[in-house]
Amino acid sequence: MTRRRGIPDTRAGALGWRPGAGRIAHWSSSQRVGQRQQREPPAAAAPRPDVTIIVVPREGFRVTGRALEALYERTQYPFSLVYVDTGSPRATRRRLESEARERGFTLIRTERYLTPNQARNLALAHVKSQYVVSLDNDVLVTPGWLDALVRCAEDTGAAVVGPVTCIGEPEGEIVHSAGGLAHIDDRRGIRRFIHENHFENSRLEAIRARLRRGPTELVEFHCMLIRTEVLARVGPLDEEILNDPHHIDLCMRVREAGGRIYLEPASVVTQIAPPPVPWSDLTFFLQRWNGPATQRSVRHFTHKWQIPPDDPSIRRLAEWLTHRKHLAFLRLHRAVRGLVGWRIGQMVERICLVPLGPPRA
Repeated sequence: MTRRRGIPDTRAGALGWRPGAGRIAHWSSSQRVGQRQQREPPAAAAPRPDVTIIVVPREGFRVTGRALEALYERTQYPFSLVYVDTGSPRATRRRLESEARERGFTLIRTERYLTPNQARNLALAHVKSQYVVSLDNDVLVTPGWLDALVRCAEDTGAAVVGPVTCIGEPEGEIVHSAGGLAHIDDRRGIRRFIHENHFENSRLEAIRARLRRGPTELVEFHCMLIRTEVLARVGPLDEEILNDPHHIDLCMRVREAGGRIYLEPASVVTQIAPPPVPWSDLTFFLQRWNGPATQRSVRHFTHKWQIPPDDPSIRRLAEWLTHRKHLAFLRLHRAVRGLVGWRIGQMVERICLVPLGPPRA
């Protein structure tokens, strides 16, 4: 098992982790933001739980501005925002600096790329609210998304709540994940990892009537609401997991600690995933999706949870992670095949294109 770092103060929101240093722009140290103009609640209304949203880069920066605009335009529930910008291109950096000045959120800038869990831990050191939402920088939210997540957590006492996550354009059409399975089955004397995304690749309208709020084993970091005191109990996110399965690891740790995970289908978000991968995003994309990173992450995860490395679910996960880097070269692959034909193009790709990526450690 991986040695866990020192357990921080377990008061709600008192997360004393200092996983790294970045350049921090505190444009407003205490401003609560949601819509640009927030209405004061009626005097008799009970106070609503406070929420901090942390946004971290997933695999690129091309959707950054669009996703940030959607976050403010479509979120009615008040929130504070901590945004981690890790080595984004100059235009994106300037856009984020301008937005932070205008909207009053905390912007943390690092000149080097960080893995998602490194970026989340960096942001979590600034969280003092009852709930925290981890949101990827390529996710578009829908009206009412945050209200529904908080309401589910308050109604059920859930430690973690996730929305229905769709993928691709147009928004809200194809389901990527609506809960799932993530556990170890050792009933037959062999530890097997059970992993499944429910309703993956289904059309949302076709399955919407079947979706119900209820317990699940798995939600994803595309969008995940977490009770802050739960994070204080289970410790910081595991930075030895460089890409996936970071969300699986957290969900298993939360459930191991006695926390419950819920799916809330009244909340829907959409990840705008590649392709394309712009040239300005290529280095960052390949840092996350490359062979050495995948091998290290999967090896660490299987050792931590004592899963045989030849486990079928682990093999499928590793194959998916390894294949993902090829999205960066779809345009190049098509150009090669157009020039020399399909068969010769395949041979050229095997020799020249597939190995592209960061140098091996």
